[in-house]
Amino acid sequence: MPDSRIRRIRRIRESDVDEVAQLVHELAAYEKAPQECHLTAGRLRAALFADEPAVFGHVAEQDGEIVGFALWFLNFSTWRGVHGIYLEDLFVKAELRGSGLGKALLATLAKECVDRGFARLEWSVLDWNPATGFYKSLGAIPMDEWTVYRLTDTALDNLAKLG
Repeated sequence: MPDSRIRRIRRIRESDVDEVAQLVHELAAYEKAPQECHLTAGRLRAALFADEPAVFGHVAEQDGEIVGFALWFLNFSTWRGVHGIYLEDLFVKAELRGSGLGKALLATLAKECVDRGFARLEWSVLDWNPATGFYKSLGAIPMDEWTVYRLTDTALDNLAKLG
């Protein structure tokens, strides 16, 4: 019997922000760091819908309900000389993982790259995340030779004082 659920991927709308912010908190809990997620719907709304937004997003809908999202921003490859997309977060509700919605979100971002002449789509994944096999099945390659560094909180403040 065919699947009668109506699924679609679309750009995030301002009316979606409250639901997406809640899903971001679900993602933080899944990644075992809920205490580190300080996002509010107001902050997300301001980032996505500013006069010149620097963050963009898509949502996955099933039967009119938002069940997943992708939040991303532009990066730039100095070696390639063009932009790319950095996927900050990709999330699909637990009960729908494996349904094709994550792949559809990634395919939408890949199309965005190709249509805009961007050179790459990249993201970071926790080593323990079972989705690593899924990403590899799409042809994504882990950048094992690269280590992500991050400054936050006190270390960021201390370095800023030197500037």
